[in-house]
Amino acid sequence: MDYRNSAPSEATLQLDLQRGQQMTEQADGIFPAVCPLDCPDTCGLLLHKENGKIVKVTGNPDHPITKGAICNKVRNMTERVYDPERVLYPLKRVGPKGAGKFERISWEEAVDTITGRFKELIRTDGPESILPYSFYGNMGVLSVDGMDRRFFNALGSSQLDQTICSVAGNEGWASVMGFKGGTSPEDTEDADLIIVWGGNVISTNMHQVVLAEKARKKGAKVVVIDVHRNRTAQWADWFIPLYPGTDTALALGIMNVLFEQGLTDDEFLRRYTVGHEELREHVKAYTPERVARITGVPVADIIRLAEMYGQARAAYINIGNGLQHHDNGGMNVRAVTCLPALTGQWLKHGGGASRSNGAYAKFNSANLERPDLRRNPDARVINMNRIGEALLQKDAPIKALFVYCSNPVVVAPNTERVTQGFEREDLFTVVHDLFLTDTARYADIVLPAASSFEGTDLYKSYWHHYVQMQRPVIAPLGESKSNYELFSLLGRAMGFDEAAFTESEEDMIVGALDNPTNPYLNGVTLEALKESPFVKLDMSPKAAYLDRLTTPSGKIELYSERMKQMGLPAMPTYVPLIEGYDGEQRPLADERFPLMFVSPPNHNFLNSTFANLPKHQRLEREPLLQIHPEDAQTRDIVDGDLVTVWNDRGTYELKAKVTDLMLPGTVISQGLWWKGKGHRQRANALTSDRLSDMGQGATFFSTVVNVKRQ
Repeated sequence: MDYRNSAPSEATLQLDLQRGQQMTEQADGIFPAVCPLDCPDTCGLLLHKENGKIVKVTGNPDHPITKGAICNKVRNMTERVYDPERVLYPLKRVGPKGAGKFERISWEEAVDTITGRFKELIRTDGPESILPYSFYGNMGVLSVDGMDRRFFNALGSSQLDQTICSVAGNEGWASVMGFKGGTSPEDTEDADLIIVWGGNVISTNMHQVVLAEKARKKGAKVVVIDVHRNRTAQWADWFIPLYPGTDTALALGIMNVLFEQGLTDDEFLRRYTVGHEELREHVKAYTPERVARITGVPVADIIRLAEMYGQARAAYINIGNGLQHHDNGGMNVRAVTCLPALTGQWLKHGGGASRSNGAYAKFNSANLERPDLRRNPDARVINMNRIGEALLQKDAPIKALFVYCSNPVVVAPNTERVTQGFEREDLFTVVHDLFLTDTARYADIVLPAASSFEGTDLYKSYWHHYVQMQRPVIAPLGESKSNYELFSLLGRAMGFDEAAFTESEEDMIVGALDNPTNPYLNGVTLEALKESPFVKLDMSPKAAYLDRLTTPSGKIELYSERMKQMGLPAMPTYVPLIEGYDGEQRPLADERFPLMFVSPPNHNFLNSTFANLPKHQRLEREPLLQIHPEDAQTRDIVDGDLVTVWNDRGTYELKAKVTDLMLPGTVISQGLWWKGKGHRQRANALTSDRLSDMGQGATFFSTVVNVKRQ
């Protein structure tokens, strides 16, 4: 059926969904799909096919949250799927590591080479000499939390601690609220004050912007707190710039004013929190005057913001990723998470906060990952932020690395050290990807990965409350394989448990959804997903949210005994950065590296994804260093100059953009670019692999540098 010239009805979409595998056989039509990107929105999509090829990607207007609107990244997904440089066949390295010289081989040779090397390493060095390295380049749970985990569990490999993104913030939130779930997206359109704290939602969570605009039409104000006047800050009613890593101080300054002016909800504090009296005394030390010196936010603005928050009918805080990528990142999120309790926002429709809502759709990880297959449950754990250090260690070295759904040579901190590790000739490296990434150039074997539109997978959102299933719309291009197919194949080739590695995708989905401990999954079944492109979680248990918190006390913990036992402050406390400067420290900054360097996302890439595609490169043009006029003048830098940014870890070469989009003393470069044309253009050459205060997360934004004109 061809209905390309008319809006698809829900009944028609359900019909195509029920056809399942037959979608790949239909040359023409419009088919439901899911955006696989690591993004909160997890949009419902429509794939338009002509002559067996996807020719256009649009949003699905029937999706209850995303409602047909999609970002420019996924709108151009066809160019990624059909890019002429996509890897379509297994490859074997024939040149020096990093040179990118490969020759085509068969899948049989690739599998024999990989399993042969793994079996030999297990015999000579033990299974922990092998390490998987992956993240969420594809958010499908079968792809990154399913058959792959089964394979490495059965192998007995070293374990990867996946801490590069959100762990510090998650720990900070959990220390206060326990359960990692917050305000429902739909409710936020009824807020009369929306604070976006440390997140560029126009580029990373566009449908939250749509909801905020609905709230605006009802009279709401939008405030953005960030280190950079990004697209979201320019859209806001009020932008509040601050020095990097000083978010805790600002939150405590707001608390000081709330208590001082009697703007707290004392009945809520007595009923639902522990530690509010201690917090009242604690924040007396964070006067607006002191906080202004630390953060760079004027006293009047601190007081005005606190009054707006305390007087709001329903205030919602969207807690972004930016403030957690610091030495004190967990504490930053912890302090901001305390704010809704002070004014009782959790009882106000549209009020509260959210950092991640992914816990509502918690699947059965034991069924997916099969940890029972692992004979060595105490196998060593390697933090992915320390991959460079791990690859260079001499004692019990890593002898084989399997990379998928990630590009660590670009995205991991301390790039120079990471590259040195990948250059080891004795390191056997396998990369499974759609492209010959900067990481794949160092591989011994490169395997072609299928796109998400070429296989079956299960998707949840870490923002909205809908679960979706992707069925294949086109057959895999070339000889590419999904992660499910790949690790099923390797598991059988290694001679592992047959049942675990022959289970179908649908059976794995049934197992994932079978989680009696999670009442939010009630009604979310394989049958329901076959009938509808999106199935809503049962959100009725959320009504008792405050009465069933999973903190040790069962209440919102403004004071945390658990934090104290971990050696952290029991109260939210501002702790200056290990590497970086607040407003009080800035006059005494190290003259070698007096500037703080922050590398947030740009609008058209997602981490390193899309950075190799010509269209996206044209949209972003080139990497730029945004530098304040005061800092540029002292270095004799003018707009458009080629500059070198450097510290003790590495250098970064790019053009200067002189602008006042941030406070003096901070320089900004948006986006993660692949290998530059003759330039050193990897931002993470500058960033440290130090770990955050909570969760051992990444500290990308706690980085000091200097800048000079070339």
